[in-house]
Amino acid sequence: MKILAMVAIAVTLAACADPGEQGKQIRIDDLRGKWVVINYWAQWCKPCIQEIPELNELDRSYEQLVVVGVNYDGATGDELADQVGKLNIEFAILPHDPAGSLGTSRPMVLPTTLILNPDGELTQTLLGPQTLASLAQATEQAPPNH
Repeated sequence: MKILAMVAIAVTLAACADPGEQGKQIRIDDLRGKWVVINYWAQWCKPCIQEIPELNELDRSYEQLVVVGVNYDGATGDELADQVGKLNIEFAILPHDPAGSLGTSRPMVLPTTLILNPDGELTQTLLGPQTLASLAQATEQAPPNH
């Protein structure tokens, strides 16, 4: 069932990712066999804003994982693009909340980060701001070299 949830997320990413807003397009093949870090954020959430550089660095530093964001307020189009630009978000943004397809509820705390292993299984839910080191550890990556 969890693999089906991963496939559903991958299909959503492939169908709806807008490279103009997020700077890169995510395809199904990009997610197979990789760790997936799904981060819920909002422009009014100070800990979310503080965490964004860590998520950008994680996405850049580890080829075996992909970071995707979910705008908690459901912003779309130009509004979402403006927020992504203002907050310097470099990772892809999901157009819809994947919580239901993952069999979990929508987060009540921001930021919240969901970790999916390469088999598509939800392995951890991290509450509060994370660091590059804590995210690397949660995704079983080697510690960062900085």
